[in-house]
Amino acid sequence: MTQQKGFFYPRSATGSSSLLPSPPWYYAGDLLTVEYRTDPKLIADILPAPLTLAAEDPGAVALIWADWQSCGGSHEEMLDPVRAQYKEAFAVVRCSFEGRTYSRCIYIWVDKDFAMLRGIHQGYPKKFGSVHMTRPHPFAPAPQVAAGGKFGATLAAADRRLAEAVITLKGPSEKNGFVNGHPMAHHRWLPAIDGKGDAHAELIESSGAKFEGGQPFAASVDHFALFDSPTEELSHLKPKEIIGGYYRQIGVVWNGGKSLVPEIK
Repeated sequence: MTQQKGFFYPRSATGSSSLLPSPPWYYAGDLLTVEYRTDPKLIADILPAPLTLAAEDPGAVALIWADWQSCGGSHEEMLDPVRAQYKEAFAVVRCSFEGRTYSRCIYIWVDKDFAMLRGIHQGYPKKFGSVHMTRPHPFAPAPQVAAGGKFGATLAAADRRLAEAVITLKGPSEKNGFVNGHPMAHHRWLPAIDGKGDAHAELIESSGAKFEGGQPFAASVDHFALFDSPTEELSHLKPKEIIGGYYRQIGVVWNGGKSLVPEIK
């Protein structure tokens, strides 16, 4: 039998069919963020053990839209854009583990299969969705990443709109928000084949191995809405207060993480 090659499925004799190359993975993209506060109890209800609520501002949520280009170490996907470009929208909260504050992605939707599988490896609970964002451009009528630029974003899944936002850039900001500003604490789960519990359950930490970022811009949130769906729970995290909006262009390198709890019982 020939030894199978490839970082992830499908593995083959050559490895060329694998949906993902081995890390490191490189990302460059535009992020549109809306931060708001909800009832902390709603966040506590979706934090699995051994995570607990963050000590400070436990009801804070960030809903982030991202338009990415990504690739592996060879960068060959950049010249085959169907393998590089994708969009996603994800909800992030903060949590605590052993006295340290982490960010955690609780819901996320992507529009490409390679992005979904990559997220499963990283512990992101990815699902397919339809994600759209206004793109900046130096010529009208597109907005520029500058004061006065107006951007919209939408998220839908299973033919139902889940979220929409409109922001107007006000001016430079020191940060791109605070909710998504910590290492990520994610679970990696694999249900047992006999349906009896999990064959693998692990808590991991991951963060960027390298980060570059353009000037963050603070924004007014002109419109923000979450919508009910029979197959999604994002709208359960209803906003009680809008914190603010942000826009930033960034570059990130991801090259693995570490196990915090290798076997969760």
